[in-house]
Amino acid sequence: MSLERILITGYKASELGIHSMKHPGIPIIKKAVAKVLRGLLEDGLEWVVVSGQWGVELWAAEAALELREEYPALRLAVITPYENQEEHWGEEKQEWYRSLLARADYKACVSKRGYEGPWQFKAKDRFLLRNTDGLLLLYDEEKEGSPRYLRAEAQRYAAIEPYRIITITAQDLQDTADEERPAWD
Repeated sequence: MSLERILITGYKASELGIHSMKHPGIPIIKKAVAKVLRGLLEDGLEWVVVSGQWGVELWAAEAALELREEYPALRLAVITPYENQEEHWGEEKQEWYRSLLARADYKACVSKRGYEGPWQFKAKDRFLLRNTDGLLLLYDEEKEGSPRYLRAEAQRYAAIEPYRIITITAQDLQDTADEERPAWD
């Protein structure tokens, strides 16, 4: 099953213990995502979709934008659960987020209001699952976190609709990190 539109999600930065935009784990996550995306692009992937969550989603969006050099037809959509989700982030993160949004091909909010409650995240998940062909999820069974909700919803959806779920695990990240190490280490 080839995918034209893939939703990407995973842990929030804080769930991974990442509190700096210079953390050495970020390039590893981006490389692991890019590796999967390259294979999907060869099979016809056209859109990467994220909800703009600070963490794996935004690093994946950045990886997708970097892949445009090789795959100029690749498009990025950022569809947030509500308006101004970045308003409580630090200034550096807000600036980086806004520059990423400026390079996205499509930007929208599922709820055209500010944050009102958890129902907005559920509505966002349902909307994004219905409007993509698959999910690329950075998730480890041994480390539960916020991605488990979308994962469970995607599994329910995949039971009734053709929907592909691809997982990047902690082992995949370790393998990517090992590939980056010089052979003499």
